[in-house]
Amino acid sequence: MAQAQNCRIVFMGTPAFAAAVLEKLATWPGGRVVAVYTQPDRPRGRGMRLVPSPVKELAERLGLEVRQPLNFREETDRRALADLRPDIIVAAAYGLLLPRAVLDAARIAPLNVHASLLPRYRGAAPIQRCIMESCSPDAVTGVSLMHMEPSLDTGPVYATRAVPIGCCHAGELAEALARAGADLLVESLPGIVAGTLTAIPQDHSKATHAAKLVKADGRVDWNRALAQVDAQIRGVTPAPGATTRVLCKDVVEPLDVRIMRGHPAPEPLAPVLPAPGTMVRVPAGLAVACADGFYLLDRVRPSGRKDMDGHAFANGYAPVRALAPADAGQEPTA
Repeated sequence: MAQAQNCRIVFMGTPAFAAAVLEKLATWPGGRVVAVYTQPDRPRGRGMRLVPSPVKELAERLGLEVRQPLNFREETDRRALADLRPDIIVAAAYGLLLPRAVLDAARIAPLNVHASLLPRYRGAAPIQRCIMESCSPDAVTGVSLMHMEPSLDTGPVYATRAVPIGCCHAGELAEALARAGADLLVESLPGIVAGTLTAIPQDHSKATHAAKLVKADGRVDWNRALAQVDAQIRGVTPAPGATTRVLCKDVVEPLDVRIMRGHPAPEPLAPVLPAPGTMVRVPAGLAVACADGFYLLDRVRPSGRKDMDGHAFANGYAPVRALAPADAGQEPTA
């Protein structure tokens, strides 16, 4: 068994969530990160310029070796990992389902920092899905430190830590979960290396799946209850983003609009609630009727335009109705 202070660690991750875990792990005195694996640079923006992942940017600032194989199907990539002689492999939102040959390269354990309380929300979008499905302000999610298996998020769990969802959107909750996951990892590593911390098998009968989000998940259904609408919008913010199609006065075609920020109205805004989707001007700006209340639009982005507040949007476009997905027709372009 490797001594903690000499532990060789390979880290695998890609987005900002993973970068926060790596930053904490790099300061752990019990070992050192000998290499960082992350997804290849991806084209972004109108110019389709190749952009490095947040993990790559951090690793380069820390002076860590970065590797970016497309996958581990090539024997040369698997051999290169084995040559690093890792005692521990730590993965956090890497973006690949790792094969047995990769997991077996870890002499002590292959670990995964997963952003849910397993077995709930296995899969690609645990943070977004838990918000979208949790309408209670007292709802709780968390992070799990898992011993990785070749199957998706099914391995036994060493430790968990609960985190309240509150009124966070997905980006804010990801930051809180990343901090919790990073702390949980470095607190658990000594016991894992020493063999005194045991992983407990998951109850697979309680498993749920958090499927990857697509653009259609952001199409707001104003026919639903206000709490459900709010949960949907927070769950898809900042990506893929909440969108709706808006009918405006004297305009034939509906306008695609992205909801950048909003919140439920704390009290009734009209003596009689109009039909879902009806847009009304209020002192706070602009509101949309849901099945049982109003949702206030704090900031929006009309297709092809810059962000603006609800007042500016109401003044410039005279919106009258936000369409539900069943009425909206084609996919939004906002």
